Amino acid sequence: MTCWETIGAYAFRSLGFGEKLLPSTDFTLCQQFTLIGSGLIWNIYFGVLALLSGFFLANLLALAKASSQPWARKPAEWFIFVFRGSPLFIQFFLAYSALVLLPRAGINILGLHIATNWLTSAWAGALFVMFLNTAAYAGEIFYGALMSVPKGDLEAAEAYGISGWSKFRRIQWPTMLRLAWPAYTNEAIFLFHATTLVFFSGFPAYQQRGDALYYASYFADKTFNPFVSYPIVAFYFILLTLCLLGLFGLVNRRLNRHLPSNTRSRIRLRPQLIR
Repeated sequence: MTCWETIGAYAFRSLGFGEKLLPSTDFTLCQQFTLIGSGLIWNIYFGVLALLSGFFLANLLALAKASSQPWARKPAEWFIFVFRGSPLFIQFFLAYSALVLLPRAGINILGLHIATNWLTSAWAGALFVMFLNTAAYAGEIFYGALMSVPKGDLEAAEAYGISGWSKFRRIQWPTMLRLAWPAYTNEAIFLFHATTLVFFSGFPAYQQRGDALYYASYFADKTFNPFVSYPIVAFYFILLTLCLLGLFGLVNRRLNRHLPSNTRSRIRLRPQLIR
């Protein structure tokens, strides 16, 4: 089988398309790159959906934590404390152990039957845990940025007659995002790296449609050589990190477009090869 035939057979295997059986002998570099890259689709799935949904919850958590009302502030503080204070690996296992206790036939709520068996699959259960985890970390980042909004900006807005929701939408929230964006970029990178923990989480992959680490572990076990498949995983995640830096850098440039060019904060990859 040529490399192009291998790509055609295994490029979308993690989604259930193409060859169903994994190669068992004579492993080639093309097979490892193709299958690990196919599994990376699930890592991107976990990272993108958790990041997008967690962004909105993080904004709500930041606002709730900054509220003067204890009924809003205390739940947000405890939510952030629990998910930031406990390891993500433990959160995966606790969530899976809790979800498997639900009746597999489903539950009835107010006469409505709700299926529960899908919650123990990695695509749903692991995604839910990562959504809560990244929301807690990002919520703390946004809260710190919200508290750092210059009071002079708020006073100037009030002097121009801008108050209430309009002041938050036009002054506070954009400034909060601008201040928090470099730190939030790091959280996004860490989140995508954390998607590799799904392989160890206990959540089963549907019909062996695993992530990048699933295929890397398969090749390492079959060849007894971890120095090929695992560096391939690292290579893919380095490329993914570069894409994230580029995308978040564009958003950062948009958020800082009103500032003079010499005062804009920039997101750049600068490896310190020589200190």
